[in-house]
Amino acid sequence: PDGTRVNATVPPASLDGATITLRKFRKDPMTVIDLVNAGTVNLEVAGFLWLAADGLGAKPANILIAGGTASGKTTTLNVLASFVPTAERVITIEDTAELSLPLYHWIRFETRPPGIEGTGELSMDTLVKNTLRMRPDRIIVGEIRGEEGFTMFTAMNTGHDGSFGTVHANSAEETLTRLVSPPINVPEVMLQALNFVIVQHRIHDRRKGVVRRITEIAEVVGTGGRNYQMQVLFKWDAAKDQLMPTGVPANYYQTLCSYTGLSMKAVLEEQKKRSDVLADLQKKGARSMEEICSVTQNYILSSQGKV
Repeated sequence: PDGTRVNATVPPASLDGATITLRKFRKDPMTVIDLVNAGTVNLEVAGFLWLAADGLGAKPANILIAGGTASGKTTTLNVLASFVPTAERVITIEDTAELSLPLYHWIRFETRPPGIEGTGELSMDTLVKNTLRMRPDRIIVGEIRGEEGFTMFTAMNTGHDGSFGTVHANSAEETLTRLVSPPINVPEVMLQALNFVIVQHRIHDRRKGVVRRITEIAEVVGTGGRNYQMQVLFKWDAAKDQLMPTGVPANYYQTLCSYTGLSMKAVLEEQKKRSDVLADLQKKGARSMEEICSVTQNYILSSQGKV
């Protein structure tokens, strides 16, 4: 009932006897300030992700989080989703419900395996297809592994901006390779709907022990037809233990300018303001999801002239 994952084995699968593994989840989910305090991201990147997730209310980015098991993908996905304006209708689809969002218009779907007779299955793809009939503002898929990837990218290409998801991959390039290969089979021409790939790793640091770091943020740049390329915007520097900008300007900024009518300077100033808002929260010691979202949501509303 509390969402704990349970995995049990018995002989002959486990040779030395029965085992049971419990994977428990925090009742108090980690927030963007927790990630900043832990060194997973810095304030500059946090402001950038907030801008991309919100899209200034006009053109939110489609984002995938890639990484290995226990690298913190779901935690980062939850943080991204917390930046979604509370007025938007959000539908999440997961194998095991892990996301925890303080949103009013949030509908949660969970897959179900087939019963003993092989019937009654609710697959990820079935739920994503059903979601498209519900007029969602946002679609969030807990983990993309098969046909649901194609369905999700179809949605992205038909106007469902601001979709998020996770995928098992070790780099941005590998993420795109996985997407276009079986069993996901996303046509290359559809990849241009994806804006960013966030790569996260669980790292054994000799100085700090086990740490989780966003090691790369790359932008998917379409060059027409079936061609695409990746440009890395931020890359982790192991010596400094910092996520550093590469100096490559994001094409997404120009997209925001086109959809909002703002100048490039105004968009960059907006990102800086958001980083400053998060820095102020960090300075005050605020870190709960309720505290953070109260400030970020009010900031969004005030910037849109609704409060």
